[in-house]
Amino acid sequence: MSLESYLPVLLFILVGIAVGVGPMVLGKLIGPHRPDSEKLSPYECGFEAFEDSRMQFDVRYYLVAILFILFDLEIAFLFPWAVVLQDIGFFGFMAMMIFLAILVLGFIYEWMKGALDWE
Repeated sequence: MSLESYLPVLLFILVGIAVGVGPMVLGKLIGPHRPDSEKLSPYECGFEAFEDSRMQFDVRYYLVAILFILFDLEIAFLFPWAVVLQDIGFFGFMAMMIFLAILVLGFIYEWMKGALDWE
């Protein structure tokens, strides 16, 4: 086996390193070197960005994240179902309606328990 057969592998590795390390090197070379107080201030998370890493989060953050994942996955199931709806017929339609009914019941339960209220 000649060295010419390894050239694509070497080019792949070099391009990967350039793409991975290049932006970091450019950022260090031409980026601003002064901290901005606005960028270090709390924005969406509601707490200071550089405090103790062992501080406890409010459980509502996790609850909102879990609910987001749940309803995001629901949408991920709805798109392929809508594409093949003609092929799967009435059985596929009813299966998805049962799936959606279970999710709606879960949503109503969460709503009634007050899990979606942010006080």
